[in-house]
Amino acid sequence: MSLNLVGPNGVRPLGERRSPPHNVNMPEDPENLVTEASGAPAESVPPPPVPPLLPREIWKWRDLLLFVVFLPFALMVSTLMVLMGYAVLRPFAGWHASVELAQRNPLFLLVMQCVFYVFVLGFLFLLARLQHQQPFWKSLGWQKPSAWQVAGFLLGGGGLAVGVSLALVLLPDVKEFPLEKLFNSPIASYAIGAFAISVAPVVEELVFRGLLFAILERAAGMRFAVAITAVLFAGLHVQEYWPAWHHMLMILVVGLVFSLARGMTGSLAPSIILHIGFNAFIMTGLFFSTQHFRAVEGFWVK
Repeated sequence: MSLNLVGPNGVRPLGERRSPPHNVNMPEDPENLVTEASGAPAESVPPPPVPPLLPREIWKWRDLLLFVVFLPFALMVSTLMVLMGYAVLRPFAGWHASVELAQRNPLFLLVMQCVFYVFVLGFLFLLARLQHQQPFWKSLGWQKPSAWQVAGFLLGGGGLAVGVSLALVLLPDVKEFPLEKLFNSPIASYAIGAFAISVAPVVEELVFRGLLFAILERAAGMRFAVAITAVLFAGLHVQEYWPAWHHMLMILVVGLVFSLARGMTGSLAPSIILHIGFNAFIMTGLFFSTQHFRAVEGFWVK
């Protein structure tokens, strides 16, 4: 026996579920509900995109401190690795120079520099991916250029090389400086040329116009970052050109141009491509002016 809400006409037992009206269309699957505004399923509305971080918002002074502390360690390990590799391969390759003498060989120094640069790139990559969880290239300011931009920056680097070469003709000359002594054979000259065009511009720009520029721009603005990175960049090459002060002055000018390109465009790509174009033009001019690196006598390359 059940209780009734109403009289005998139209009785509904208590506890019995009321059927929905026949004129109401209820969806069988609640997940198919749509929003009144868009008409799209509620679950399919994407979240608002997160704007990408700028390099100056990613890199901090702590990163620079870690990088500076890491550099001596990387230099020591790369030197030991190359020395050990030379000592192991020496009997099989028929190399006669002792380990001490080998350290004065340009090719040995170049291999050691390449290994050192691998450590530098690896450390920056780990900082970007693990510490900040950001894409490596974009975190340092790389923006993909168009083909026309690449061509223009390469030509700009060549024009900068012409201007620097003409300026050096007007400045007092120094007969000899350390970097010139590395071009002591055609093989060493080819190796140094390849390194100067393909490896050095990328790594140096990632460090100076990538990491350092971002940190300094965050701290004191773009103008400060342009000036300081240009000075530090020139300081890196002091040991290569001392006492040729006029060469170092031109390196400062070149570094200033690279830093300005980075600051004005907001991208790392222009400075890297300008750097490649500059070194490529210098090495090409040296190649043709020295009978294919057979008579290197005074030159300038960065």
